[in-house]
Amino acid sequence: MSVIDLNCDLGESFGPYSMGFDREVMEHITSANVACGWHAGDPMVMDHTVKLAGERGVSVGAHPGYPDMLGFGRRHMDCSPDELKNYVIYQVGALDAFCRIHGLTLSHVKPHGKLYLDCLDRQHQARAIAEAVYSYNPRLIYVAFAGARGELMRKVADEVGLKVAFEAFPDRAYTPEGLLVPRGVPGAVVTDPSEVAEISLRVATEQKMITSDGTIIDLEAQTLCVHGDTPTALELVQSIRKALVANGVNVAPMSDFLG
Repeated sequence: MSVIDLNCDLGESFGPYSMGFDREVMEHITSANVACGWHAGDPMVMDHTVKLAGERGVSVGAHPGYPDMLGFGRRHMDCSPDELKNYVIYQVGALDAFCRIHGLTLSHVKPHGKLYLDCLDRQHQARAIAEAVYSYNPRLIYVAFAGARGELMRKVADEVGLKVAFEAFPDRAYTPEGLLVPRGVPGAVVTDPSEVAEISLRVATEQKMITSDGTIIDLEAQTLCVHGDTPTALELVQSIRKALVANGVNVAPMSDFLG
């Protein structure tokens, strides 16, 4: 039986501003990537989200980003390796504190937005973030971009000594080169539940992705991500899980089979 994790980026509300469907989505996923207060979230939201994950038996990971609340962490920031390392340690440590008070063990770290995508081709950035995770806790799983374009993240994580979970995005269109189609391009975000379920099943069982021009590329992944700010996020995770289970794929936290 195949096994795969289903994760979602959550905890992205801030103060009186509510974003996403955290409570509803939490019923269907196996891992939650919780915003750490820099690109989204705040201490109250972090506490609430971690508590909710614990109540639902969902594995918790830190989702650190650039200090870019206004841009939701989707803009590049020119930071030194030391800055990047300490930014990640700061955020992971904060989220881990909430895990501890709720009796949970932090399982993984997944960089957010542009912080994540910059690791695909910026050697100093990829290494700084991997070293930050390892220096904080070498047992944490590092979530990295699946496919050929994630090779730098894989290489650096291996050199540092981190376990890696490769991640695919069934709610995003891919370019023939294996990158995500930029969000400003029509069709970049896939919102149809049946289409996203079909994409997820193909990745889980065939390790393939059909790109925006019809090219088929290899995409081996241990975890599937749905973005919590997608308007149909709840419908997407429901449809994905139903399709996977119906086709004999075991859906389980990455910490269960990679930890």
